[in-house]
Amino acid sequence: MGMEFLIAVGTLVGICGLLAALLVLADRKLNDYGVCRITINDGSRELDVPGGSSLLSTLQAERIYIPSACGGGGSCGLCKLKVLEGGGPVLATEEPHLSAEERASNVRLSCQLKVRNNLRIEIPESFFSIREFRGRVEVLTPLTHDIRLLRIALLEPAEMTFEPGAYIQLQAPAYAKSPEPVQRAYSVAGDPHDRNHVDLIVRLVPNGICTTWVFEHLKVGDEVTLNGPHGDFRLQNTPAEKIFIAGGSGMAPFRSFLMHMRNEKLDFPCRYFFGAVGRRDMFYLDEMAEFERILPNFRFVPALSKPAPEDNWEGETGLITEVVARHYPDCRGKEAYLCGSPGMIDACIKVLVGNGMPEDKVHYDKFA
Repeated sequence: MGMEFLIAVGTLVGICGLLAALLVLADRKLNDYGVCRITINDGSRELDVPGGSSLLSTLQAERIYIPSACGGGGSCGLCKLKVLEGGGPVLATEEPHLSAEERASNVRLSCQLKVRNNLRIEIPESFFSIREFRGRVEVLTPLTHDIRLLRIALLEPAEMTFEPGAYIQLQAPAYAKSPEPVQRAYSVAGDPHDRNHVDLIVRLVPNGICTTWVFEHLKVGDEVTLNGPHGDFRLQNTPAEKIFIAGGSGMAPFRSFLMHMRNEKLDFPCRYFFGAVGRRDMFYLDEMAEFERILPNFRFVPALSKPAPEDNWEGETGLITEVVARHYPDCRGKEAYLCGSPGMIDACIKVLVGNGMPEDKVHYDKFA
């Protein structure tokens, strides 16, 4: 019954996504907004662009890449820009992501705001350093039944410099499931010292446009397009004990963190809690054991919430919040780093703060 429900929900989400895409195409066909001028940062740059698309996609077409973990779906709230003139009223789809102070300062979600007339906007200077890359799939291998490692060899430019914790936006081209290209965000899972490759850990989302393309269409040797690096999820340079918490593809930034710790010989105490349902959802156990060998103050704590008898599991069991609480009844003086779904992150924050950790010491990367 549970699986049938998930399939039904996934199908409904896919149908809604297709209808939304068709509405966007219809709006472009039926409404001609002509050429609109976008004035950026008090006239330091001006763009004459065709109207009708979102501000996010319009800027992207001009090779100005605004961070967006959800690829323009309006769920992550990262693509905020100041729109000083021409934006019109704040939309209902923007309101959940904007504070009263942001609304008063003319902050908008660029993925929701349509370019329908001239605009005057402000863009942080750091965004202009984000670049588009062309690469070739070098490795595409299963890690679990629904997670794959995707390694991309960069072609042009041939190098990317990134901080561990950063993410990129991978572009899925138009195909049978999607009438136009879409982008989705994935945390970089590789070694920051390797500037010629980008490792991604991709989990299959039922009816997900980009993940379906990765699992069913992408092949070793194919060329892909991505842009980045994005994000400000970073490992703080402090001697405080670190608590890492993740599950599933949330492994990605922590794998990069651990490679960075190995490279720089960082020796602060660190415990990494990784949650899964059953043994088949666990991966990189041997690699984590190697990090434990190399990093004397590091410990990996895998946990299963519903181990099956055939799993023969002898490790931690229960929800990851329960496991963390058992290990850390007192979180004072420590820092936490979380990556996963909003529900998981909110539940972990409640436990950590409830056990004495100041909220400003909890750093997280929420999946959109």
